[in-house]
Formats: sequence, structure tokens, C-alpha cells
Amino acid sequence: MGEMRKTYDEKFKKKTVDLYLKKGLGYKNVAREMGINESLVRRWVRHFEAEGLKGLEEKRGKAKGLGMGRPRTRPEDPEVKLKRLEAENEMLKKLLQM
Repeated sequence: MGEMRKTYDEKFKKKTVDLYLKKGLGYKNVAREMGINESLVRRWVRHFEAEGLKGLEEKRGKAKGLGMGRPRTRPEDPEVKLKRLEAENEMLKKLLQM
């Protein structure tokens, strides 16, 4: 199986960004001091400059509305689709009768 990714809280990310922006340390020095990869520092600084603190929030696993999740990798089977639509129609008919 794949390796689990480590997640960092907003406080840690903010401290890292502050080291870069306020203390004037370079990406490599900040990464070394915080014990993380340089690319993370670059990404967090870029997100912070674009969106502020909201840019440092964890975004993985949060769909942003209907149809915004992971797309289907294969089309729905026609028989399954037909059954689903028939059930949906029956439900709508019952709601209209109320």
C-alpha cells in the first residue's frame, strides 16, 4: 500500500510562513529549521500570499459542492442507471402527491 502523508496544522504552517516572511530566512533554511521539505515551505508561502490564513487550511477530503468530488472513472451501467432513475421518479411522484 501507499505511504501515509503527514498533515500539519495551521499553527505550524503559519509559524513556518512567518519565519520566511518576517525573519527573512530563505526557503532552505526555514525547511531545515522546521524539519520539512523545501517545497512545502514554498507552497505554504504561495498559498498564504494568495489567500491569507484560509490558504493554510487543510483542503484534502473536502468536496466543494454537488458533483465536485472525485469523478467517476467509468460510465454507469445502463441497467443500474435505469433502476436508479425509476426509483427517483417514484420518489418524486410520492412527493408530488403530498
